[in-house]
Amino acid sequence: MPAPVYRQRDPQSTPYYQCIEDHFETFEQVYEDRFERRYGFYRPYVHQVICRYLDCGILHNGFARVRCKECGHEYLLAFSCKRRHFCPSCHQKRVVEFGEWLCHEVVKAIPHRHAVLSIPKILRRYFLYDRKLLSGLSRCGWEALKLYFKKVVKGQNIVPGAVIAIQTFGDFLGFNPHLHILISDGCFHENGMFSVAPAIDTKALEQIFRHMILKMLLTKGKINRDVITLLDKWRHTGFNVFLGSRILPWQKKSMENLARYIIRASFSQERMTYHRESGQVEYRSKASSRPRSGKGKKSKIFDALEWIAAMCSHVPNKGEQMVRYYGHYSNVSRGRRKKAHTDDQIPYILEPELSPKELRKNWARLIQKIYEVDPLTCPKCRGSMRVIAFIEDEDVIKKILRHLGLWVVKRKPLPRANAPPFIPDAYPVPSVDDYTRDPQYPTDSYF
Repeated sequence: MPAPVYRQRDPQSTPYYQCIEDHFETFEQVYEDRFERRYGFYRPYVHQVICRYLDCGILHNGFARVRCKECGHEYLLAFSCKRRHFCPSCHQKRVVEFGEWLCHEVVKAIPHRHAVLSIPKILRRYFLYDRKLLSGLSRCGWEALKLYFKKVVKGQNIVPGAVIAIQTFGDFLGFNPHLHILISDGCFHENGMFSVAPAIDTKALEQIFRHMILKMLLTKGKINRDVITLLDKWRHTGFNVFLGSRILPWQKKSMENLARYIIRASFSQERMTYHRESGQVEYRSKASSRPRSGKGKKSKIFDALEWIAAMCSHVPNKGEQMVRYYGHYSNVSRGRRKKAHTDDQIPYILEPELSPKELRKNWARLIQKIYEVDPLTCPKCRGSMRVIAFIEDEDVIKKILRHLGLWVVKRKPLPRANAPPFIPDAYPVPSVDDYTRDPQYPTDSYF
Protein backbone atom coordinates (compact mmCIF):
# COMPACT_ATOMS: atom_id res chain seq x y z
CA MET A 1 0.00 0.00 0.00
CA PRO A 2 1.59 3.33 -1.04
CA ALA A 3 2.32 5.92 1.63
CA PRO A 4 -0.10 8.86 1.80
CA VAL A 5 0.90 12.02 -0.03
CA TYR A 6 1.15 15.41 1.64
CA ARG A 7 -1.41 17.86 0.29
CA GLN A 8 -1.15 21.61 0.64
CA ARG A 9 -3.73 23.02 3.06
CA ASP A 10 -6.33 25.49 1.85
CA PRO A 11 -7.09 27.86 4.76
CA GLN A 12 -9.45 30.04 2.70
CA SER A 13 -11.94 27.18 2.43
CA THR A 14 -12.26 26.66 6.20
CA PRO A 15 -15.25 28.09 8.11
CA TYR A 16 -12.89 29.69 10.63
CA TYR A 17 -10.99 31.65 7.98
CA GLN A 18 -14.20 32.69 6.23
CA CYS A 19 -15.69 33.96 9.49
CA ILE A 20 -12.63 36.09 10.26
CA GLU A 21 -12.40 37.38 6.69
CA ASP A 22 -16.10 38.30 6.55
CA HIS A 23 -16.31 40.14 9.86
CA PHE A 24 -12.86 41.37 10.87
CA GLU A 25 -13.25 44.94 9.58
CA THR A 26 -16.65 45.37 11.17
CA PHE A 27 -15.33 43.88 14.40
CA GLU A 28 -12.63 46.54 14.64
CA GLN A 29 -15.15 49.29 13.95
CA VAL A 30 -17.57 48.28 16.71
CA TYR A 31 -15.12 46.91 19.29
CA GLU A 32 -14.98 50.01 21.47
CA ASP A 33 -18.78 50.28 21.77
CA ARG A 34 -19.64 46.60 22.01
CA PHE A 35 -16.77 44.76 23.63
CA GLU A 36 -14.38 47.08 25.45
CA ARG A 37 -16.32 46.87 28.75
CA ARG A 38 -16.22 43.09 28.71
CA TYR A 39 -12.79 42.38 27.24
CA GLY A 40 -10.76 45.52 27.93
CA PHE A 41 -9.19 47.85 25.38
CA TYR A 42 -8.37 46.60 21.89
CA ARG A 43 -4.72 45.60 21.78
CA PRO A 44 -2.82 46.70 18.63
CA TYR A 45 -0.93 43.42 18.60
CA VAL A 46 -4.20 41.53 18.07
CA HIS A 47 -4.65 43.45 14.79
CA GLN A 48 -1.19 42.29 13.67
CA VAL A 49 -1.93 38.67 14.59
CA ILE A 50 -5.20 38.59 12.64
CA CYS A 51 -3.68 40.26 9.57
CA ARG A 52 -0.81 37.76 9.60
CA TYR A 53 -3.29 34.90 9.94
CA LEU A 54 -5.30 36.08 6.91
CA ASP A 55 -2.06 35.89 4.88
CA CYS A 56 -1.02 32.48 6.28
CA GLY A 57 -0.83 29.64 3.76
CA ILE A 58 -1.73 31.87 0.80
CA LEU A 59 0.55 31.41 -2.22
CA HIS A 60 0.01 35.01 -3.32
CA ASN A 61 2.00 36.15 -0.28
CA GLY A 62 5.14 34.15 -1.05
CA PHE A 63 6.22 30.53 -1.09
CA ALA A 64 9.07 28.05 -1.21
CA ARG A 65 9.78 25.83 -4.21
CA VAL A 66 10.14 22.15 -3.27
CA ARG A 67 11.63 19.78 -5.85
CA CYS A 68 12.29 16.04 -6.06
CA LYS A 69 15.94 15.36 -6.87
CA GLU A 70 15.03 12.01 -8.45
CA CYS A 71 12.31 12.87 -10.99
CA GLY A 72 12.24 16.67 -10.90
CA HIS A 73 8.63 16.90 -9.66
CA GLU A 74 8.03 20.25 -7.97
CA TYR A 75 5.36 21.97 -5.89
CA LEU A 76 4.94 25.29 -4.07
CA LEU A 77 4.76 25.63 -0.29
CA ALA A 78 3.12 28.82 1.01
CA PHE A 79 4.69 30.71 3.92
CA SER A 80 3.07 30.43 7.35
CA CYS A 81 2.34 33.17 9.90
CA LYS A 82 3.85 31.39 12.94
CA ARG A 83 1.29 33.01 15.27
CA ARG A 84 0.32 31.39 18.57
CA HIS A 85 -3.24 30.35 19.43
CA PHE A 86 -5.08 32.31 16.71
CA CYS A 87 -3.76 30.31 13.72
CA PRO A 88 -4.82 26.65 14.13
CA SER A 89 -2.21 25.25 11.73
CA CYS A 90 0.81 27.14 13.07
CA HIS A 91 -0.17 26.55 16.68
CA GLN A 92 -0.60 22.80 16.09
CA LYS A 93 2.94 22.57 14.73
CA ARG A 94 4.18 24.37 17.82
CA VAL A 95 2.23 21.97 20.06
CA VAL A 96 3.89 18.90 18.51
CA GLU A 97 7.34 20.48 18.60
CA PHE A 98 6.90 21.48 22.24
CA GLY A 99 5.85 17.94 23.22
CA GLU A 100 8.97 16.46 21.64
CA TRP A 101 11.34 19.05 23.05
CA LEU A 102 9.94 18.90 26.58
CA CYS A 103 10.19 15.12 26.79
CA HIS A 104 13.67 14.96 25.25
CA GLU A 105 15.35 18.01 26.75
CA VAL A 106 13.63 19.04 29.99
CA VAL A 107 11.82 16.38 32.01
CA LYS A 108 13.69 13.52 33.62
CA ALA A 109 12.71 9.87 33.76
CA ILE A 110 10.97 10.06 37.13
CA PRO A 111 7.26 9.95 38.04
CA HIS A 112 5.21 13.03 37.13
CA ARG A 113 1.65 14.24 37.60
CA HIS A 114 -0.71 16.56 35.79
CA ALA A 115 -2.12 19.28 38.04
CA VAL A 116 -4.75 21.93 37.26
CA LEU A 117 -5.14 24.97 39.52
CA SER A 118 -8.15 27.25 38.95
CA ILE A 119 -9.62 30.35 40.60
CA PRO A 120 -13.19 31.62 41.25
CA LYS A 121 -15.12 33.58 38.61
CA ILE A 122 -15.20 36.66 40.82
CA LEU A 123 -11.41 37.05 40.47
CA ARG A 124 -11.03 36.24 36.76
CA ARG A 125 -11.87 39.70 35.44
CA TYR A 126 -8.78 41.19 37.12
CA PHE A 127 -6.59 38.96 34.96
CA LEU A 128 -8.59 39.87 31.84
CA TYR A 129 -8.08 43.60 32.28
CA ASP A 130 -4.45 43.28 33.44
CA ARG A 131 -2.63 40.47 31.67
CA LYS A 132 0.53 41.09 33.68
CA LEU A 133 -1.24 39.34 36.55
CA LEU A 134 -1.01 36.05 34.62
CA SER A 135 2.70 35.80 35.44
CA GLY A 136 1.75 36.30 39.10
CA LEU A 137 -0.80 33.50 38.78
CA SER A 138 1.93 31.17 37.50
CA ARG A 139 4.28 32.18 40.32
CA CYS A 140 1.57 31.58 42.96
CA GLY A 141 0.94 28.11 41.56
CA TRP A 142 4.64 27.27 41.73
CA GLU A 143 5.11 28.65 45.24
CA ALA A 144 2.13 26.62 46.48
CA LEU A 145 3.43 23.40 44.93
CA LYS A 146 7.01 23.98 46.10
CA LEU A 147 5.90 24.69 49.67
CA TYR A 148 3.67 21.60 49.76
CA PHE A 149 6.24 19.18 48.30
CA LYS A 150 9.00 20.44 50.58
CA LYS A 151 6.73 19.73 53.55
CA VAL A 152 5.81 16.17 52.57
CA VAL A 153 9.19 15.03 51.22
CA LYS A 154 11.99 14.60 53.74
CA GLY A 155 15.38 16.07 53.00
CA GLN A 156 17.55 19.17 52.94
CA ASN A 157 17.97 21.44 49.90
CA ILE A 158 15.30 19.62 47.91
CA VAL A 159 13.16 21.03 45.13
CA PRO A 160 10.53 19.67 42.70
CA GLY A 161 10.55 20.41 39.00
CA ALA A 162 7.58 21.96 37.22
CA VAL A 163 6.47 23.17 33.80
CA ILE A 164 3.51 25.54 34.14
CA ALA A 165 1.33 26.53 31.17
CA ILE A 166 -1.09 29.43 31.59
CA GLN A 167 -4.44 28.90 29.88
CA THR A 168 -7.14 31.56 29.69
CA PHE A 169 -10.03 29.76 27.99
CA GLY A 170 -12.92 27.59 29.09
CA ASP A 171 -15.16 25.20 27.18
CA PHE A 172 -17.05 27.96 25.34
CA LEU A 173 -14.12 30.41 25.10
CA GLY A 174 -15.08 32.26 28.26
CA PHE A 175 -12.12 33.95 29.94
CA ASN A 176 -11.01 31.45 32.57
CA PRO A 177 -7.37 31.88 33.64
CA HIS A 178 -6.02 28.69 35.17
CA LEU A 179 -2.81 26.68 35.29
CA HIS A 180 -1.96 23.35 33.67
CA ILE A 181 1.11 21.95 35.36
CA LEU A 182 3.44 19.06 34.67
CA ILE A 183 4.99 18.51 38.10
CA SER A 184 7.55 15.97 39.30
CA ASP A 185 5.88 13.62 41.77
CA GLY A 186 8.45 14.36 44.42
CA CYS A 187 11.67 16.32 44.90
CA PHE A 188 15.22 16.26 43.57
CA HIS A 189 18.14 16.21 46.02
CA GLU A 190 21.47 17.94 45.51
CA ASN A 191 23.25 14.57 45.39
CA GLY A 192 21.26 13.56 42.30
CA MET A 193 18.69 11.36 44.04
CA PHE A 194 14.93 11.75 43.65
CA SER A 195 12.40 11.13 46.44
CA VAL A 196 8.83 10.28 45.45
CA ALA A 197 6.13 12.16 47.33
CA PRO A 198 3.47 10.35 49.36
CA ALA A 199 -0.22 10.63 48.47
CA ILE A 200 -1.05 14.29 47.83
CA ASP A 201 -3.76 16.05 49.83
CA THR A 202 -5.46 18.27 47.22
CA LYS A 203 -7.47 20.13 49.87
CA ALA A 204 -4.30 21.22 51.67
CA LEU A 205 -2.73 22.23 48.36
CA GLU A 206 -5.89 24.19 47.48
CA GLN A 207 -5.73 26.16 50.73
CA ILE A 208 -2.09 27.09 50.11
CA PHE A 209 -2.85 28.16 46.53
CA ARG A 210 -5.84 30.23 47.68
CA HIS A 211 -3.70 32.04 50.24
CA MET A 212 -1.02 32.80 47.61
CA ILE A 213 -3.52 34.22 45.09
CA LEU A 214 -5.41 36.42 47.56
CA LYS A 215 -2.16 37.73 48.99
CA MET A 216 -0.89 38.59 45.51
CA LEU A 217 -4.09 40.40 44.47
CA LEU A 218 -4.27 42.24 47.79
CA THR A 219 -0.64 43.39 47.47
CA LYS A 220 -1.25 44.68 43.94
CA GLY A 221 -4.35 46.59 45.06
CA LYS A 222 -6.80 44.59 42.92
CA ILE A 223 -8.95 43.47 45.86
CA ASN A 224 -9.52 44.62 49.44
CA ARG A 225 -10.24 42.90 52.73
CA ASP A 226 -13.98 43.01 52.05
CA VAL A 227 -13.60 40.71 49.04
CA ILE A 228 -11.57 38.26 51.11
CA THR A 229 -14.22 38.38 53.84
CA LEU A 230 -16.90 37.64 51.23
CA LEU A 231 -14.93 34.66 49.90
CA ASP A 232 -14.46 33.33 53.41
CA LYS A 233 -18.26 33.10 53.75
CA TRP A 234 -18.67 30.90 50.67
CA ARG A 235 -19.57 27.30 51.27
CA HIS A 236 -17.17 26.36 48.49
CA THR A 237 -14.02 28.46 48.06
CA GLY A 238 -14.25 28.65 44.26
CA PHE A 239 -10.60 27.57 44.07
CA ASN A 240 -9.99 24.10 42.73
CA VAL A 241 -7.05 21.70 42.48
CA PHE A 242 -7.20 18.70 40.16
CA LEU A 243 -4.45 16.08 40.30
CA GLY A 244 -4.11 13.40 37.66
CA SER A 245 -2.82 9.87 38.03
CA ARG A 246 0.90 9.29 38.30
CA ILE A 247 2.74 9.08 34.97
CA LEU A 248 5.59 6.58 35.25
CA PRO A 249 8.97 7.08 33.54
CA TRP A 250 8.39 4.50 30.82
CA GLN A 251 5.00 5.96 29.81
CA LYS A 252 6.59 8.23 27.21
CA LYS A 253 3.52 8.48 25.00
CA SER A 254 1.38 9.66 27.92
CA MET A 255 4.01 12.22 28.85
CA GLU A 256 4.18 13.60 25.32
CA ASN A 257 0.37 13.71 25.06
CA LEU A 258 0.23 15.67 28.30
CA ALA A 259 2.94 18.07 27.12
CA ARG A 260 0.86 18.76 23.99
CA TYR A 261 -2.36 19.12 25.96
CA ILE A 262 -1.13 21.79 28.36
CA ILE A 263 -0.39 24.21 25.48
CA ARG A 264 -3.28 23.24 23.22
CA ALA A 265 -5.09 25.86 21.14
CA SER A 266 -7.97 27.80 22.65
CA PHE A 267 -10.51 26.28 20.24
CA SER A 268 -11.08 23.38 17.87
CA GLN A 269 -12.10 23.90 14.25
CA GLU A 270 -13.85 20.52 14.29
CA ARG A 271 -16.28 21.75 16.95
CA MET A 272 -17.10 24.98 15.10
CA THR A 273 -19.82 25.58 12.49
CA TYR A 274 -20.04 28.93 10.71
CA HIS A 275 -23.48 29.88 9.37
CA ARG A 276 -22.47 32.45 6.80
CA GLU A 277 -25.94 33.68 5.86
CA SER A 278 -27.00 34.47 9.42
CA GLY A 279 -23.55 35.58 10.54
CA GLN A 280 -23.52 33.16 13.47
CA VAL A 281 -21.08 30.62 14.86
CA GLU A 282 -22.17 27.45 16.62
CA TYR A 283 -19.52 26.00 18.93
CA ARG A 284 -19.99 22.54 20.42
CA SER A 285 -18.65 21.64 23.83
CA LYS A 286 -15.87 19.13 24.30
CA ALA A 287 -18.23 16.93 26.31
CA SER A 288 -20.69 16.70 23.40
CA SER A 289 -18.23 14.54 21.46
CA ARG A 290 -17.82 12.05 24.30
CA PRO A 291 -20.03 8.96 24.48
CA ARG A 292 -22.50 8.81 27.38
CA SER A 293 -21.99 12.48 28.13
CA GLY A 294 -25.35 13.80 29.22
CA LYS A 295 -24.18 16.61 31.48
CA GLY A 296 -23.71 20.26 30.67
CA LYS A 297 -24.51 22.42 27.71
CA LYS A 298 -23.93 20.81 24.33
CA SER A 299 -23.34 23.92 22.19
CA LYS A 300 -23.49 27.68 22.18
CA ILE A 301 -24.49 30.13 19.44
CA PHE A 302 -22.37 33.28 19.00
CA ASP A 303 -22.87 36.10 16.58
CA ALA A 304 -19.69 36.33 14.50
CA LEU A 305 -18.46 39.55 16.09
CA GLU A 306 -18.88 38.13 19.58
CA TRP A 307 -17.01 34.98 18.51
CA ILE A 308 -14.05 37.00 17.23
CA ALA A 309 -14.00 39.12 20.40
CA ALA A 310 -13.90 35.99 22.55
CA MET A 311 -11.09 34.53 20.40
CA CYS A 312 -9.03 37.73 20.62
CA SER A 313 -9.19 37.76 24.42
CA HIS A 314 -7.01 34.63 24.43
CA VAL A 315 -4.26 35.93 22.12
CA PRO A 316 -1.07 36.44 24.18
CA ASN A 317 0.74 39.75 23.90
CA LYS A 318 3.91 39.88 21.85
CA GLY A 319 6.67 38.18 23.80
CA GLU A 320 4.30 37.11 26.59
CA GLN A 321 5.51 33.84 28.10
CA MET A 322 2.62 31.42 28.54
CA VAL A 323 4.86 28.49 29.58
CA ARG A 324 7.25 28.83 32.50
CA TYR A 325 9.82 26.48 34.03
CA TYR A 326 10.51 26.24 37.76
CA GLY A 327 12.71 24.44 40.26
CA HIS A 328 14.76 21.59 38.86
CA TYR A 329 13.37 22.29 35.38
CA SER A 330 14.05 26.03 35.38
CA ASN A 331 16.27 27.48 32.68
CA VAL A 332 18.86 28.51 35.29
CA SER A 333 19.04 25.02 36.84
CA ARG A 334 19.26 23.27 33.49
CA GLY A 335 21.92 25.68 32.26
CA ARG A 336 23.98 25.26 35.45
CA ARG A 337 23.88 21.45 35.20
CA LYS A 338 24.85 21.44 31.54
CA LYS A 339 27.74 23.83 32.18
CA ALA A 340 28.99 21.60 34.99
CA HIS A 341 28.37 18.45 32.90
CA THR A 342 26.29 16.96 35.73
CA ASP A 343 23.07 16.34 33.84
CA ASP A 344 24.01 12.72 33.24
CA GLN A 345 24.50 12.11 36.98
CA ILE A 346 20.77 12.36 37.68
CA PRO A 347 19.13 8.93 37.80
CA TYR A 348 16.66 7.90 35.13
CA ILE A 349 17.83 10.46 32.61
CA LEU A 350 15.63 10.77 29.54
CA GLU A 351 18.19 10.77 26.74
CA PRO A 352 17.30 12.70 23.55
CA GLU A 353 16.61 10.47 20.58
CA LEU A 354 17.44 13.24 18.11
CA SER A 355 20.26 15.76 18.05
CA PRO A 356 19.39 19.48 18.46
CA LYS A 357 20.28 20.00 14.79
CA GLU A 358 17.78 17.36 13.71
CA LEU A 359 15.12 18.79 16.01
CA ARG A 360 15.43 22.14 14.23
CA LYS A 361 14.26 20.56 10.98
CA ASN A 362 10.72 21.27 12.04
CA TRP A 363 8.39 21.62 9.14
CA ALA A 364 8.68 18.27 7.36
CA ARG A 365 9.04 16.20 10.52
CA LEU A 366 6.13 17.87 12.31
CA ILE A 367 3.77 17.61 9.34
CA GLN A 368 4.67 13.93 9.07
CA LYS A 369 3.93 13.39 12.76
CA ILE A 370 0.65 15.31 12.78
CA TYR A 371 -0.86 13.97 9.56
CA GLU A 372 1.22 10.77 9.17
CA VAL A 373 2.46 11.88 5.75
CA ASP A 374 5.88 13.12 4.65
CA PRO A 375 5.74 16.44 2.74
CA LEU A 376 9.24 15.78 1.36
CA THR A 377 8.27 12.50 -0.30
CA CYS A 378 7.70 12.89 -4.03
CA PRO A 379 4.09 11.93 -5.00
CA LYS A 380 5.33 10.80 -8.42
CA CYS A 381 8.33 8.56 -7.77
CA ARG A 382 8.39 8.36 -3.94
CA GLY A 383 11.85 9.93 -4.03
CA SER A 384 13.27 12.54 -1.67
CA MET A 385 12.38 16.20 -2.21
CA ARG A 386 14.09 19.34 -0.91
CA VAL A 387 13.45 23.08 -0.76
CA ILE A 388 15.32 24.77 -3.63
CA ALA A 389 14.20 28.41 -3.35
CA PHE A 390 12.18 30.93 -1.37
CA ILE A 391 10.08 33.27 -3.52
CA GLU A 392 9.16 36.59 -1.87
CA ASP A 393 9.28 39.18 -4.66
CA GLU A 394 5.70 40.16 -5.60
CA ASP A 395 6.38 40.34 -9.36
CA VAL A 396 8.04 36.91 -9.40
CA ILE A 397 5.24 35.42 -7.30
CA LYS A 398 2.63 36.74 -9.70
CA LYS A 399 4.55 35.55 -12.77
CA ILE A 400 5.01 31.99 -11.44
CA LEU A 401 1.41 31.62 -10.23
CA ARG A 402 0.02 32.92 -13.53
CA HIS A 403 2.20 30.48 -15.44
CA LEU A 404 0.85 27.62 -13.30
CA GLY A 405 -2.74 28.87 -13.48
CA LEU A 406 -2.83 29.48 -9.72
CA TRP A 407 -3.16 33.26 -9.76
CA VAL A 408 -6.71 34.00 -8.69
CA VAL A 409 -7.64 37.52 -7.73
CA LYS A 410 -10.15 37.03 -4.97
CA ARG A 411 -12.44 39.94 -4.34
CA LYS A 412 -12.44 40.86 -0.70
CA PRO A 413 -15.92 40.52 0.81
CA LEU A 414 -17.66 43.58 2.14
CA PRO A 415 -17.74 43.90 5.94
CA ARG A 416 -20.74 42.15 7.40
CA ALA A 417 -22.53 43.04 10.60
CA ASN A 418 -25.42 40.70 11.28
CA ALA A 419 -25.28 41.12 15.03
CA PRO A 420 -28.15 42.78 16.91
CA PRO A 421 -27.76 46.47 17.79
CA PHE A 422 -25.66 47.23 20.83
CA ILE A 423 -27.65 47.84 24.01
CA PRO A 424 -25.41 48.90 26.93
CA ASP A 425 -27.60 47.29 29.59
CA ALA A 426 -27.37 43.94 27.82
CA TYR A 427 -23.66 43.70 28.63
CA PRO A 428 -23.30 44.75 32.27
CA VAL A 429 -20.00 44.55 34.09
CA PRO A 430 -20.21 41.54 36.44
CA SER A 431 -20.44 42.27 40.15
CA VAL A 432 -19.67 40.29 43.26
CA ASP A 433 -23.33 39.38 43.70
CA ASP A 434 -23.40 37.63 40.32
CA TYR A 435 -21.44 34.67 41.62
CA THR A 436 -22.05 32.02 44.21
CA ARG A 437 -19.49 29.31 43.53
CA ASP A 438 -16.99 28.23 40.92
CA PRO A 439 -17.78 25.06 38.98
CA GLN A 440 -15.51 22.12 39.60
CA TYR A 441 -12.87 21.45 36.96
CA PRO A 442 -13.48 18.16 35.14
CA THR A 443 -11.27 15.37 36.42
CA ASP A 444 -11.45 12.99 33.49
CA SER A 445 -8.30 11.77 31.76
CA TYR A 446 -7.09 13.50 28.61
CA PHE A 447 -5.10 10.74 27.01
